[in-house]
Amino acid sequence: MSDMRDTMKPTDAAGTTEAEVAQADDESIHERVEQALDTIRPAIAMDGGNVELLDIEDGVVTLRMMGACGGCPMSTMTLKRGIEQRLREMVPGIQRVDAI
Repeated sequence: MSDMRDTMKPTDAAGTTEAEVAQADDESIHERVEQALDTIRPAIAMDGGNVELLDIEDGVVTLRMMGACGGCPMSTMTLKRGIEQRLREMVPGIQRVDAI
């Protein structure tokens, strides 16, 4: 009887489990965020910097500012007025962008 319960998982019409759907959604959001960052990276690179995507959780994107951006006093403005604005425009559901 326990074998039967172990194999019973909520599925959609295609037989996909909820966990698989959630993982696919996470991967899709991750790809869209990376694509949006790729549109910004050339401008950041012109100033000797780069940005690395670390995490996306509950609409909050966490990035690492690298290179010249890591210690630049203008990096907060770049993050909020450039990167966050672009991500919110291109990826529905993004609420905020933070840097570590």
